[in-house]
Amino acid sequence: MLFKSKNLSNKKKSDHAFFSRKNGKSKGVYKSLNCGLGSNDNKKAINQNLNIIKKKIKSKFLFLVKQHHSNKIIEIKKIPKNTKEIRLGNADGIFTNLNNVAIGILTADCAPVLFIDKNNEYICCVHAGWKGAFKNIIKNAISKFKKNKILAKDIKVCIGPCISKKSYEVQNDFYRRFIRNNKKFGKCFSFFRNKIYFDLRLFIIIKLIESKIPKLNISNINMDTFSNVSLFYSYRRSRLKLEKDYGRNLSLIIKYN
Repeated sequence: MLFKSKNLSNKKKSDHAFFSRKNGKSKGVYKSLNCGLGSNDNKKAINQNLNIIKKKIKSKFLFLVKQHHSNKIIEIKKIPKNTKEIRLGNADGIFTNLNNVAIGILTADCAPVLFIDKNNEYICCVHAGWKGAFKNIIKNAISKFKKNKILAKDIKVCIGPCISKKSYEVQNDFYRRFIRNNKKFGKCFSFFRNKIYFDLRLFIIIKLIESKIPKLNISNINMDTFSNVSLFYSYRRSRLKLEKDYGRNLSLIIKYN
């Protein structure tokens, strides 16, 4: 099962997908379409899952990165020589103008964010947890387009499934960090019965609008990874259940000749 945005859809020139955890080969806590190469899941099962996805999108190439909650984005200008190693390096995003090459990001509560310009010249995907978004990975992604003479008004964006505000309780020091940075970020927080809740999706939208992306160009797959147990992996849910590890959801984008 996968999810798509009409905002990004162009069947002839590009494709994208936010995959659920269904229809894969992994077992146990990783059941079933775990694509997390950094997880402790059986590597054979992970590779089978990745092959399922490549067949689904009809692409020989799929590249990921070794994510670490940074604001770094790797640009691919040519297909790497060693295509068996699909993780390109330490980063939290990929940008390219290569055709027929899928680029993807892994998440388990953080937000996958996909970008494409209206002429299908460039694509980008980023892993936007609160740390990466706070460090301006969204701005960095848009800067990649601008350096290639793509205006912000011509960039289309979709924010995929991620943890929702109702599921994202945070502490007071977390709240203070954001408010000290910019008081307008206060709108990303709600208070209920002495608890504080953070709206990651709204924070990313604010960052997009700050970078001059028109609201009409921003779409959302409004699904909560924490509460949708059968559909998505969730880091926070796994930790609350005292599970030793967790699977990762894959989101990707590709453009064609």
